[in-house]
Amino acid sequence: MPASLSNPLKACSRYPIAAAVMVGLALSGCTLMRTPPATLVSADASAADFSARSLHDEGLRQFLARNLEREVTTPGDFETLCWVALYYHPSLALARAQWATSQAVEHTAGVRPNPTLTLTPGYNSMRELGISPWMPSVNLDFLLDTAGKRRRQQEMARFDAEASRLGVFTAAWQIRGELRRALNEVTVAFRRESLLRTQADLQRKLVGLLEQRFTLGSVASSEVSLSRSALLRAESAVADATSQASSARAHVSAALGIPLSALEGVALPAVPTAPLLSPEAIAAARRESLRGRSDIVAALAKYQAAHVALELEVAKQVPDFHLGPGYQYDQGPNKWSLAISFELPVFHRNEAPIAEAVARRAEAAAQFVLVQSQAIAAVDAAVAAQTAAAAQLERARQLRDEVKKQSSHVAERLRLGGADQVEVQTAQLDLATVETTIFDAENAATLAAGQLEDALQLPFPHLATLASAHPSELARTHE
Repeated sequence: MPASLSNPLKACSRYPIAAAVMVGLALSGCTLMRTPPATLVSADASAADFSARSLHDEGLRQFLARNLEREVTTPGDFETLCWVALYYHPSLALARAQWATSQAVEHTAGVRPNPTLTLTPGYNSMRELGISPWMPSVNLDFLLDTAGKRRRQQEMARFDAEASRLGVFTAAWQIRGELRRALNEVTVAFRRESLLRTQADLQRKLVGLLEQRFTLGSVASSEVSLSRSALLRAESAVADATSQASSARAHVSAALGIPLSALEGVALPAVPTAPLLSPEAIAAARRESLRGRSDIVAALAKYQAAHVALELEVAKQVPDFHLGPGYQYDQGPNKWSLAISFELPVFHRNEAPIAEAVARRAEAAAQFVLVQSQAIAAVDAAVAAQTAAAAQLERARQLRDEVKKQSSHVAERLRLGGADQVEVQTAQLDLATVETTIFDAENAATLAAGQLEDALQLPFPHLATLASAHPSELARTHE
């Protein structure tokens, strides 16, 4: 090895620029992370993927088995279909992606900043003979944060990540509520179609009886016309119910996140009716809900993040330090230096960002109060709706008992010869109309029970598994 290279300082004197570049490369590192491959996003591919979705998908089967802890061959109940929606629905995929992003931000907030390397080659054109004209210098700059700024940045990111994690639960509840309403719409549409068809058949028989009487001159034409108009209205109601039954299945497919064709030949289940809770049980559930509803806790996490952001802006009044060691080869002599720099608070003391952070914290507090008050109002409205629906159903049942008595009385009169078929048919039509009223009251009670479940948002089975794994693992579900 040449003698000039046996001593690093002599090597620097002979190859100053190369030495400076080598120092820079050694400090910066030679291993670079490659850009991750881009995920192909294509409208045609996405549409094709949606069209291929099925209730018999192998990935869906594994997802259900993993989260429900049992094998599912054909989703046939509400709870299983709810997890089908959680597998396919794009809003949950978005919530998971947002959670993954916030976790990446949290990781970034904890990374220490890299030092800065400055290479300054210098050349003296007026050098003396026998002295190297080069005078390169190498300077480093290390940021030394003060007043716990980096720690507060990590706290902010952690609170934001927690809010995003809770957003997964909020999205799941929205999907569950949407599916419940869609399934209930299917049940209501088909049941209403059946009841209205029965009413139309009875009205049609009544029209036939009245037309016979009109032929015999027993009734006026106006009475027949009124009965025919009632028949037209009944047939129109049947047609509307038939149309609603068809569109209701489309709403279910949208709530599940699958094409309508995937529901062909699938018998959709009715939504189970929750029991009517006592006032004590509702009060206990309400207290638990207001402590644990995901949107309320997420709003609280956002407020905590805003408060830490204010602390960070206050901490920025204490300047950070920059430590800058340096070396210069000055045409022979080796010179070392150590620079210390920091911001001088001459023109401001960070008052404007602090005021902005105060305003943002107040905004987050107002947002929390809004979310909490909306949750309280939703619970109160659901309880009131459930109470009103129960009273309405009780009145409808009492009315049905009265109409049944009248119908039995007419039948008895017919047996004794004191009534005719028109009266009997009219009584049966009245009874069918009351059955429709009872069905409407039962549907109102079912909707109120679902409204109360949405308002309380007490955890349904296995809900916690949606956010117990890293979002990237959940995102691989569809791969």
